[in-house]
Amino acid sequence: MALLTFARRLQRSHHSPLLLPALLHSHQFCSFSLAFRRTLSIPSQTSKFSSLHFFSTTTLNDPFALAPPATRTRDPQESVLLETLKRVAHVDSEAQALACLDESGINANSNLVYSLIWELREVWRLAYLAFNWGHKWGSVDEKVCELMVWVLGGCRKFNIAWCLIRDMHKSNNNTRRAMLVMIDRYAAANDPGKAIWTFHVMDKFRITPDEEAFLFLLNSLCEHGNVEEAEEFMLVSKKLFPLETEGFNIILNGWCNIFVDVFEAKRIWREMSKCCITPNATSYTHMISCFSKVGNLFDSMRLYDEMKKRGWVPGLKVYNSLVYVLTSENCFNEALKVLEKMKAMGLQPDCATYNSMILPLCEAKRLDEARNILATMTAEKHNPTVETYHAFLEGVGYEGTIEVFNRMRIAGLGPNGDTFVLVLGKFFKLEQPENALKIWTEMEQYEVVPNSAHYRLLVEGLASCGLLMKAKEYYAEMKSFGFLDDPKLMKLLKEPAHGGKDKQKQRVEEAMRDRPNKLRKEGQVGLNLSADYPGMHSISLWGCNCKSPFTGGVRLVLFELFKLRQF
Repeated sequence: MALLTFARRLQRSHHSPLLLPALLHSHQFCSFSLAFRRTLSIPSQTSKFSSLHFFSTTTLNDPFALAPPATRTRDPQESVLLETLKRVAHVDSEAQALACLDESGINANSNLVYSLIWELREVWRLAYLAFNWGHKWGSVDEKVCELMVWVLGGCRKFNIAWCLIRDMHKSNNNTRRAMLVMIDRYAAANDPGKAIWTFHVMDKFRITPDEEAFLFLLNSLCEHGNVEEAEEFMLVSKKLFPLETEGFNIILNGWCNIFVDVFEAKRIWREMSKCCITPNATSYTHMISCFSKVGNLFDSMRLYDEMKKRGWVPGLKVYNSLVYVLTSENCFNEALKVLEKMKAMGLQPDCATYNSMILPLCEAKRLDEARNILATMTAEKHNPTVETYHAFLEGVGYEGTIEVFNRMRIAGLGPNGDTFVLVLGKFFKLEQPENALKIWTEMEQYEVVPNSAHYRLLVEGLASCGLLMKAKEYYAEMKSFGFLDDPKLMKLLKEPAHGGKDKQKQRVEEAMRDRPNKLRKEGQVGLNLSADYPGMHSISLWGCNCKSPFTGGVRLVLFELFKLRQF
């Protein structure tokens, strides 16, 4: 058990954005372009946030429900201030920078300051400068302070964030939400110890660490991959916060929907029984979701039947999971029957329901059936979502990707930052860095500003494909925009590009293995290179009608090996 825990922590700490779900090989876009013809004339409504997941999980009501400025009335003067902030980013003093902002003649207000901080959330220095400008003119309220704490925490500037919280406390402002933001940011920074410590020091700011804050802590830890720490803290705190179904459901959600670890999910299920905790509908929903994601059709249906026998009414998420696993396991007709059953029960399928069928169909390259589901989806007055387009993106090449991007723009659905993360990861996984670089140049056309995640994905992908110099160029560009150094990328860029040499060695070995058999019969010359090249397996080199092993084709092979001597 200890070994499994250690391995899981290593996996979490070395997570790579390149480790995306298995992507499909490219296909001609014409094979499915007709799928979207019926959708272009339908107006779309975008949600506040988009996700790469088709299954939404049951989570607590976030006390810090971040409202992006896109949902507010945009100030036309915002762009002027943004340009001014970027222009004064490298001035000698903060006072001089604030003076330049004052010279713009724009009056500060809380909404404007909030919008500026949000737009600059990836560059904490400029965001903090906008905050100080608003503070100078008394245009900073609690929401602005909380957003600034969130930005600083996201950039790991926790000391400055704590200074803001102390200032809020001295000004008799309510710091509860700001403290919860700190808990979430510590969890996101993979520092569960500091997140738990923040929970314990809430009382020093005259805030009671009540059950709501306790459950929020557990949820934040799980959402950011610290499920083991959340479970341990829940168990050691059972005297103050008795074990209940809601707490176990948070842990269950972590194993079922964050890690999708069936082994751990089953263990928590058994632990609930040992602690006399009765599973509720949410518990069954999480377990069915977990089994469906790993393609376990039998246990998904078994828990579905058990859920109904115990009096719990399966909700839409349960049926979405069943539709997904049935489609994934080549039971498409049965999935359609479940769809009809939902309608007969008065449970109307939503976009996630249809996406749950479209995704596995696209993964299985069954694009005709995916187009039919898309047609049904639009006929039922359900507009395609970002996830719908993402599903079709996985099966196309560069030209098809651009076509889908254009259709997303017409539908008012992006493409957004998540879309480019998905596409960049796909092309790097297919070892097509040239297409990834083409996609990178398209980001500006679609008004998507690269953030730190995009740069990290690009740099790591280029380095992994052997384009070390190009990776260094983009890493320097990343730092020039104020993004933090990434120790993993720095180490990757300092190391020699072993990947390229390994591929060359592989090509040499394949060339030697593929030499015609007749050459072996005409003249055989064996040469063991393991003594001179300890890093290489013993290889037999075969020559042809040569008095010396260093003539003819062997000489070319040895020349290639000589170039690879330093490995």
